[in-house]
Amino acid sequence: MKIGFVGLGNMGAPMAANLAKAGHAVSGYDAAGVTAEGVAPAATLAEAVTGMEAVITMLPNGDIVRAVHADIVRQAEAGALLIDCSTVDVDSARAAHDMAREAGLLSLDAPVSGGTGGAAAGTLTFMVGGSDEAFAKGKPLFDIMGQKAVHCGEAGAGQAAKICNNMILGISMIGVCEAFHLADKLGLDRQAMFDVASTSSGSCWSINTYCPAPGIGPKSPADNDYKPGFAADLMLKDLNLSQTAAETAGATTELGRHARDIYAAFVESGGGKDRDFSAILDKLAKQ
Repeated sequence: MKIGFVGLGNMGAPMAANLAKAGHAVSGYDAAGVTAEGVAPAATLAEAVTGMEAVITMLPNGDIVRAVHADIVRQAEAGALLIDCSTVDVDSARAAHDMAREAGLLSLDAPVSGGTGGAAAGTLTFMVGGSDEAFAKGKPLFDIMGQKAVHCGEAGAGQAAKICNNMILGISMIGVCEAFHLADKLGLDRQAMFDVASTSSGSCWSINTYCPAPGIGPKSPADNDYKPGFAADLMLKDLNLSQTAAETAGATTELGRHARDIYAAFVESGGGKDRDFSAILDKLAKQ
């Protein structure tokens, strides 16, 4: 398949590389000029998009998604499939779908979970919104880049699922960090804390798979001086998206709002700069 990939950052580059390794002809464009292994570099967006059967984007925010898609739909071949893997607000995702539909293109919003490690290993989870026809066409590509793709509904449903999922993640990570901090203050060994919580009612992904305590549980960013991983400022971005969505929808998300405020303070203080979102535990331990 001829694929254009726009946005070759920490997530996009390994995703594009995995498609190339699987035998697809991938042309990649990034505004910063970066490249990906096995991916033919395109000098312009138009060069990356023209003549492609599918175009995949991985971009920083909703405004950029809207702007890039406005350009893509003018260049893409009729019937091409557009897959946006960015994490953005639901309104921007739906605006991108509207542009694609008006240009006679198929489209999916397909944000991912799994971080840079999942992108490199091809084990991402895709939360997908769009038509049945578009999902059927995109599924073989999701199977290369990830281990699971869930068709969540129509346009924007993928972003809705991602926002809700990451609100849970932000809340649960703070809960796990605070529990370890309390255990420290009470003189409880961290390994004992993990052995109990990971196999009882405190069990969750934030402790079992991505434990914020160094040297405890499976290897995680905590074992690498909290280098991301999933950066704290990206968690803040997702929690801001969840609270914007909650306000628009009239949903009550008090813990989501409080988690957003905690990460905002962590990032804006400088303590979270270039650090994994699990470094909240390190901040608490130094208090």
